[in-house]
Amino acid sequence: MFGKLSGFAVLNLIWMAPLASADDWPQWRGPNRDGALATQSAPASWPERLKPVWKITVGEGHSSPILVGGKIFVFTRQQANEVVASVDPANGKVIWQKSYPASYKVNSAAEWHGPGPKSTPVFAGGKLYTLGISGILTCRDAATGAELWRKDFSKQYRTTAPLFGTAMSPVTDAGMLIAHVGGHDDGALTAFDANSGDVKWRWAGDGPGYASPVIVDLGGTRQVITQTQTNIVGISEARGELLWKIPFTTPYVQNIVTPLMYHDMPIFSGLEKGIMAMRVGTKGGKWFTEKLWQTNDASMYMSSPVLEGNLLFGFSHQKRGQFFCLDAQTGATQWTSDPRQGDNAAVLVAGGKLILLKDDGELIVARASNKGFEPIRRYTVADSPTWAHPLVLSNGVVIKDKTTLAFWGIR
Repeated sequence: MFGKLSGFAVLNLIWMAPLASADDWPQWRGPNRDGALATQSAPASWPERLKPVWKITVGEGHSSPILVGGKIFVFTRQQANEVVASVDPANGKVIWQKSYPASYKVNSAAEWHGPGPKSTPVFAGGKLYTLGISGILTCRDAATGAELWRKDFSKQYRTTAPLFGTAMSPVTDAGMLIAHVGGHDDGALTAFDANSGDVKWRWAGDGPGYASPVIVDLGGTRQVITQTQTNIVGISEARGELLWKIPFTTPYVQNIVTPLMYHDMPIFSGLEKGIMAMRVGTKGGKWFTEKLWQTNDASMYMSSPVLEGNLLFGFSHQKRGQFFCLDAQTGATQWTSDPRQGDNAAVLVAGGKLILLKDDGELIVARASNKGFEPIRRYTVADSPTWAHPLVLSNGVVIKDKTTLAFWGIR
């Protein structure tokens, strides 16, 4: 039953101490959507073993848990409903739980991923926003879970989700919630008023991909950068106008990787596309894009990269899964790990260490070095698939697997 502590949680309640203060992790890939934790927000050292503290059943899905104001928020599916819950990280107690009906039929090619949501919630201004696998966009009061507004787009688009279900994670900025809504060949990157849900602008130049947007200042203009169904685009945040576009297609229409900024260079990748760094700017009043470097030594599919100084770290789909390190200035390969690491890995970085969660439940802590792949610790943290990003706290890590949420503490 949802919210009921499992056996090992009950056995370890006496161990629990108040959580050490940790910075909020309010959205997909953290405060800056780049997978980087502040040093004080991650464990100072990693022991030989992690201690299981609590574990609760929350439902299906690959949506990543977030943390704001000392509360975890998790978004899942239970039977025919999508469920949002607030959880106390000290003991796994469910503070509130809300749900709504969300029928969804999984594409046969994605059945192994299940019907649970893939999009990670975003918190802003006391509100929690979720985007379900079938494209239902909801705003809630984060303190109580009360629904403030909801949109399902069924009367606006032919379909309300791309071919393999909605996966992009919305972003908030300047009083707006920005999400790519609609479905295959028919959708719009849309800015909603974060309080009312009213549409501020729409760019309907392409259907949604699976990548999550970032908001950056480039060429003197604040803009939304994302991978859409068949392009990489920069859209004016103020007006919703297309500034620049790079045609970008991947096999089976799977544009997934979140853009990452290295200084003023956006870095992109995709299935069988290698990795490239671009220069974006204006000349003669017109926007231009210029490729600065590209490598085919590594290529990302569903995993997004991180930066540590001038080093780019990530997980390549090549050779059945390899971790890699590139020089972010030149694209030169520094190292690749042994092959056959798996189908996917969530990649985070903190204080000179990589925190890597493979889809098979193995959590690896490794040095963020250009000398080679150097694991420091390896842990087994789940016995079912782990596609969601871990939530790393200063005294442990929260893991979402197929149906449960668990806290593993440091002794």
